[in-house]
Amino acid sequence: MALTKAKKDEIVAELGELLASSKMTVIAKYEGTTVKAMQELRRQAEENGTTVKVIKNRLVQKALESTESHKNADTSDLTGMLMYAFNADDEVAPAQVLHEMAKTEKQIEFIGAFDADGNRLSTEEVKALAQLPSREVMIATVINTLKAPVTNVTSGLAGNLHGLLDAVKAQAA
Repeated sequence: MALTKAKKDEIVAELGELLASSKMTVIAKYEGTTVKAMQELRRQAEENGTTVKVIKNRLVQKALESTESHKNADTSDLTGMLMYAFNADDEVAPAQVLHEMAKTEKQIEFIGAFDADGNRLSTEEVKALAQLPSREVMIATVINTLKAPVTNVTSGLAGNLHGLLDAVKAQAA
């Protein structure tokens, strides 16, 4: 069933809002992916705040043109069966969700991405983002790195203190 002009305008407006609020919009091919796999992808994406949409490329192009930050974006390779993953809170989450699903669904293939400023990211850049550790893991790594010298000093002092106490005990006996 064909979409009415009003419905298309509504979709373009919704897409414009998603693009404007999204820190990262990842684009991927999905041709040949089963409906069950797409439902699973949407469920996983929803868990980390990512919205996955399958929309006609022409409507996406109109939405890009209507968004101030994306109006000059290169849309030359927006062809074929594409899905778009949006996330307003995390730049890496959309790429990671699609990357995880692509491990089991070989049909999913990155095309590129748009950042919040409308800059285009290449396929290689998106793949690199997808392989970054999660935000929580990165924060824990930084905290452990900062905490290591203090832990080492504390351990050294505790070891010397135990040695001193052992020597005092030996003298007392």
